[in-house]
Amino acid sequence: MPWFPPVAALAAGAVLYGVLVERRWFRVVRRRVPILPAGGPRTLTVLHLSDLHVVRGDRAKARFLGSLPRADVTVVTGDFLAEPEAVERAVELVRPARGRVASWFVLGSNDYYVSRPANPLRYFVPHRLRRPRRAAWGRSADLVRLLAADGWEDLTNVRRDIRLGDLPVELLGLDDAHIRRHDLRAAPRTSPERFGIAVMHSPDSAPEAAACGYDLLLAGHTHGGQLAVPFLGPLVTNSSMPRRAAAGVIRIGGSTMSLSPGLGTSKYAPVRFAVRPTAMLLELTRRA
Repeated sequence: MPWFPPVAALAAGAVLYGVLVERRWFRVVRRRVPILPAGGPRTLTVLHLSDLHVVRGDRAKARFLGSLPRADVTVVTGDFLAEPEAVERAVELVRPARGRVASWFVLGSNDYYVSRPANPLRYFVPHRLRRPRRAAWGRSADLVRLLAADGWEDLTNVRRDIRLGDLPVELLGLDDAHIRRHDLRAAPRTSPERFGIAVMHSPDSAPEAAACGYDLLLAGHTHGGQLAVPFLGPLVTNSSMPRRAAAGVIRIGGSTMSLSPGLGTSKYAPVRFAVRPTAMLLELTRRA
């Protein structure tokens, strides 16, 4: 098999690139989204972070987060942690990224449970068909307490009316649908005249939030697929989202969703390929 050595060398090179280079090749993606109502502010900036999967140390990620431009609102859509020992480090890392006006978060499954190795073929099975895995309870309570003390607002399964400067907002937060902790009883809108924002970890909650009429949805969880084939796209999304919509700014019904590719990986699968770790910086502007 004369073809085997070059193919094996190419595969080994791709893995080394994904482990040593791309998973630390952070970037900021800027998107202008004409979504604000007339009469509100002309612009509102939103820094959307997700799936940081922080481990102890994590110096490259710390440098990147410390270099980010400051936005009016910062939203972290869960999976702060790759290991429970990194709770304090995760809070430290996101501190410089806090918003000028507001800082919000929801949790993901890796914040509730201690991650452990998994068969990668498991992710090719639809989530609804997978057998649940037992996992040890993590330090989510400590994470929430320390984030709140640092100025972050926990949006776990809540709906409230707030103001962002001159903009009246109906704000929804949903827990992780991937582990069935979301409570859709909080979702129906009671103030539809307000600008609606829905924050969630898994995009599996997005269709319900869109059906309720929220204008802007923010989610993570998919890692953008984490591994993609150039020109073909990601292999899986680990969610109900189709592979062609694994990350980016996406329309769902009448809503616009920012689906973050995230900044980290599981510590048991520390590789990315053709899906760079990304912070989303949204400039919301008035509708045309």
